[in-house]
Amino acid sequence: MKDDNFLRENNARHLWHPMGHPGALQETPPTIFTGASGVHLHDLDGHTVIDAVGGLWCVNLGYSNDALKQTIAERVHQLPYCSNFGGSTNDAAIEASFAVREFFADDGMARVFFTSGGSDAVDTALRLARQYHRLRGEPGRTKFLSLKKGYHGTHWGGASVNGNNRFRINYEPLLPGCFHIPAPYTYRNPFNESDPERLADNIVSAMADEIAFQGAGSIAAFIMEPILGAGGVLVPHASLMPRLRQLCSDNGILFIADEVICGFGRTGSWTGSRHFGVKPDMMTVAKGITSAYFPVGGCLVSDQVAEVFETSGADGAIFTGYTYSAHPVGAAAVVTCLSETLRLDTKSNAGPRGTQLYEGALRLQEKYDFIGDVRGGTGLMCGIELVSDRDAKTPMDMDIMTRVHKAAYEAGTNTRLGANNILMSPPLVISEAEVAQIIDNLDTAFATV
Repeated sequence: MKDDNFLRENNARHLWHPMGHPGALQETPPTIFTGASGVHLHDLDGHTVIDAVGGLWCVNLGYSNDALKQTIAERVHQLPYCSNFGGSTNDAAIEASFAVREFFADDGMARVFFTSGGSDAVDTALRLARQYHRLRGEPGRTKFLSLKKGYHGTHWGGASVNGNNRFRINYEPLLPGCFHIPAPYTYRNPFNESDPERLADNIVSAMADEIAFQGAGSIAAFIMEPILGAGGVLVPHASLMPRLRQLCSDNGILFIADEVICGFGRTGSWTGSRHFGVKPDMMTVAKGITSAYFPVGGCLVSDQVAEVFETSGADGAIFTGYTYSAHPVGAAAVVTCLSETLRLDTKSNAGPRGTQLYEGALRLQEKYDFIGDVRGGTGLMCGIELVSDRDAKTPMDMDIMTRVHKAAYEAGTNTRLGANNILMSPPLVISEAEVAQIIDNLDTAFATV
């Protein structure tokens, strides 16, 4: 490894980073992390912080799971790569597929198609949804519905169903036939409705109206996150997801649950779908499937969907996939990660620690009048929205947001900015004392405003 001076001199000089302006990052270089342990990150300057973002909603088991590290190291030596196209597979892939099916059995999932990550998984789901309808004799079902503020990755398909225009405007025109429904965002919505149940009624009505307008026979699938993560931690009323699922069933539309963030215990249940009592037709997973120790994602399908493909003619062949689909090292990591996830019972810690984080943020809202909204309380994720005028709900200036983010980091907590929101999704193994420190560090940061 090069010395510290080399790293500082070359930071952001040759590397374009995701989700950042390349010129701005050269002027203000990103933080250089050099190590991690437990739920902490260590930077080049010797500063240690609690990672309240959990990587990117993904390091569910923290940074020190030795079983997972050992598995990856052993598999690299045993079989570093194997193609899984067509006529070949590997032992770890077979075991991983069995483990995934068992883990998601209560969600009604029957098969898994492994990918390299969440964006791949979403694109695969959208492709398979169209193919499913073609196999059933309805090739006109090509459109997709999704929620505004929803996040589904940045591939062409995922960006097209994304509900945040930051991922769309500079890349349009995107995939045609993608339409968006209002989000369960009680703080800001076109109905000016702050009651979550009444807002759910409005969203269901809007969805029914859009289906009627587009024509049910033209729609392939609806995709949603059970809880909208990157869009600001938007927790819907408990009635919303089941009602949207029923709308899809009534109209022959496949329901895709994007569990990339919500899966593996983040919501306090093993999946967001299970939390809200929904069995989707398809699911997308990634992140927590390996605790981000190795890039793996997956598209899961129900028995009903699987049967259509497996009993079809030649058109049922799946001509999509990735060089690293069911990678032997990644597949082995999946098996160990699922085992560790169950052993540690991460969902049972996510519930109380999420409540602690949410209630702590609510106390900060009482103290600081520039905290406009606090969202969370369902599992271990929390969003704090800052405003310069609480009555007008004016979004806080980004210079101040950046200052707060930096102050929290200096105090000892790494958070994530999403526009004028502070987003948190700590590792699911975080302790009560560590959550308390996050709240204290945020208090310190807010005092600088």
